[in-house]
Amino acid sequence: MAKCHPSRNDVGSLILNHQSSHNHNHHYCRIWSSFSFRKLLATVSCGGSSISTKNKSSKTHIKKPGPKPEPNPKLNPTNGLTRPEYGKLVDLLNLSSSSCSSGRREKVEVEKDLEEVRRKEVRLEELREAVRLLSENNEGERENGAKKVRSLAKEDSEARSTLAMLGAIPPLVALLDHRNDECLIQALYALLNLGIGNDLNKSAIVQAGAVHMMLKKIESSNGSLQASVSEAIVANFLALSALDSNKPIIGTSGAIPFLVSVLEELEKKTSLQARQDSLRALYNLSISPSNVAYILETKVIHYLISILGDMEVSERILSILSNVVSTSEGRRAISGVPDALPALMDVLNWTDSPGCQEKASYVLMVMAHKSYRDRQTMIELGIGSALLELTLLGSTLAQKRASRILECLRMDKGKQISRSFVTGKTSAPVSAPIYGSSSSTANLNKEEDDIMMSEEKMAVKNLVQQSLQNNMKRIAKRANLAQDFVPSEHLKSLTTSSTSKSLPF
Repeated sequence: MAKCHPSRNDVGSLILNHQSSHNHNHHYCRIWSSFSFRKLLATVSCGGSSISTKNKSSKTHIKKPGPKPEPNPKLNPTNGLTRPEYGKLVDLLNLSSSSCSSGRREKVEVEKDLEEVRRKEVRLEELREAVRLLSENNEGERENGAKKVRSLAKEDSEARSTLAMLGAIPPLVALLDHRNDECLIQALYALLNLGIGNDLNKSAIVQAGAVHMMLKKIESSNGSLQASVSEAIVANFLALSALDSNKPIIGTSGAIPFLVSVLEELEKKTSLQARQDSLRALYNLSISPSNVAYILETKVIHYLISILGDMEVSERILSILSNVVSTSEGRRAISGVPDALPALMDVLNWTDSPGCQEKASYVLMVMAHKSYRDRQTMIELGIGSALLELTLLGSTLAQKRASRILECLRMDKGKQISRSFVTGKTSAPVSAPIYGSSSSTANLNKEEDDIMMSEEKMAVKNLVQQSLQNNMKRIAKRANLAQDFVPSEHLKSLTTSSTSKSLPF
């Protein structure tokens, strides 16, 4: 077989031809086909040694090796090319292939970038057109502009910022003085969408005078404001009051009486959504201590406590009361409601609503810590059993707050027992003993302490027993047992001999 060793000039011309063709057709990135590439490798590697097949059948015949040629480290025996030249050829082919693939990727990326730029240009033109319509003198065009702003800012955060920078807020605020209710509603919801998740826009809307324009519209309506317009205004107050810097401005503007009126006239005019929005807006405003006085002026505390049993709004009401009770005026207002403490104590038994239990226990804890009269009222109403049960079955936060209330009540009860004991002993005039020693006085003090401790132990024991009985009733009810379930005598003996330190729960 004839050996085919390509000369270096042939390989060099092959490489140069490949480079020139690659440079000439660089835009289209044409490379050799897989068939040509394999053919080239076969041609380059055809210089391998061949073995004679004449004496294959003869197993005993061994061909004597001839004289070994001197090894040349520069030559590669497999293809006749030097190693550096062969490596350069492979690198050149790999470079052409990678440059082709990278060129394709860059072309795709450039096309995507151009498409994104065109899309943003179209979007920006839509935003400019919407703002332009708001500045038109024609009322119909301005209403269409408000509709477009409302639609564009509904779910696009970038559009909200861009519309505000293009100047959409001032003309929308000016539309709040429009007589057409439909145009007014479009402007209100456009402002609402612009403020979603954007604190800068919320501040800009208030600074543009939107709150005063809304209240002006409410006053000019003389109570005949359309329900849809009222709901849109409440939703705007809710969104704007979420920003801390807006809370004092909205509170002093007179928006709180409007929110309270919407809440109290709910069943006649507005929807459940307006009810929730009004409560949330009042909660946002009550976070600022300066607004508590404006809330108390509306006498809304009586109404909130009267609807505290409604599970749909109870947690929001308790959140408002938690903010109001932080001031001395708020505590007096809550304590002045006759049914306030019984209603709050009833919430402690709502085991299915741990959030309500935590908030109610916070209000009671603050009132018990600040007011002796409220503590006495709680003791008279029998709050101890509910608190003890809360320390056993409530959440971690509710347990801590119930324990603090019990500590306050225990100190007052100890003082009360001590005062009654001393008053009972000194009701009749008794002269000082003529004979006696200091030991008799010590014994008398010890007896007084024993009596006080025994009464406190009996009170705690009764509370524990009552709490355990309530727990057994609840457990029996959950287990779908009969309502006349009676514990065994052994269980009764365990409950009567248990203390708060040895409860199995």
